[in-house]
Amino acid sequence: MAQPIIEISHVTKIYTLFKNNKEQFLSIFYRSPKLKKHLALDDVTFSVEKGESVGIIGNNGAGKSTILKTITGVTFPTSGQVEVRGRVAALLELTAGFEPEMTGRENIYLKGYILGLRDEYIHTIEEKVIDFAQLGDYIDQPVRTYSSGMKMRLGFSININTDPEILVVDEALSVGDNAFKKKCKDAIKDLIARGTTVLYVSHNADSVQEVCRRAIYLKKGKLVFDGPVEQALELYRVDNPPKTAKGKKNPTPAERVANARKALAEKDKALIKAAAEKKAAEEELAAAEQAEALALKESDPV
Repeated sequence: MAQPIIEISHVTKIYTLFKNNKEQFLSIFYRSPKLKKHLALDDVTFSVEKGESVGIIGNNGAGKSTILKTITGVTFPTSGQVEVRGRVAALLELTAGFEPEMTGRENIYLKGYILGLRDEYIHTIEEKVIDFAQLGDYIDQPVRTYSSGMKMRLGFSININTDPEILVVDEALSVGDNAFKKKCKDAIKDLIARGTTVLYVSHNADSVQEVCRRAIYLKKGKLVFDGPVEQALELYRVDNPPKTAKGKKNPTPAERVANARKALAEKDKALIKAAAEKKAAEEELAAAEQAEALALKESDPV
């Protein structure tokens, strides 16, 4: 039986929280017992088979991004084992690794080198990357002239077109307009259809259900469910019911009387104001008619 492409075994990740840069610098030389710790992952264990599409859901701070960072090697677990058997393309920080003074085309090669690709292979996907990013003539302009959206589109296009064995997606489908978002989602579905393993993080339940068949639900760093995506999302909804407006209490008889009197007083004020405005309009009309009559009289021939 083939080994899982990803194995997470009893992974725990603890971050040290520093008040400022000075405290962080001093921690290099000695450990202070007063430093606060944050348990981001708490003894998490799961595996992913080749070709699976797995959603990772949970509230902010649940550990979703941390588990992806341990898989991509951005960070390392405090304890436990992470085994990844395949080339990973990570859609985490899409604009990371760009050199601002280099053109978009040159950055395609730079990012390719970072991913361990050779010149020959990068050359074969170069035009595909450019077409997907839809940057037009800007592809030969320095990246420092790009908007943040343009840089994100280029970063997404590079990662999605390198034919990764494992694709890690963390809220990356916010790039561009709706048409480009659909294009990105379709590209991910195409990779899944071709057997690419996908780990997909999103707060959009419909998007997770559309892309994934299985979901892992993290809660305060712990894995609380691993199974069919529909069941995972239902459990998440039960734990996080939508907020509804609090119902108003029925007024007491005394409150009804007070409210009615207030409404009547406001109507009386409105009527008095309207009467005054009517009187002023009538006086204005009378003055205008008198002026008109006087003007006609003066214009009659003698």
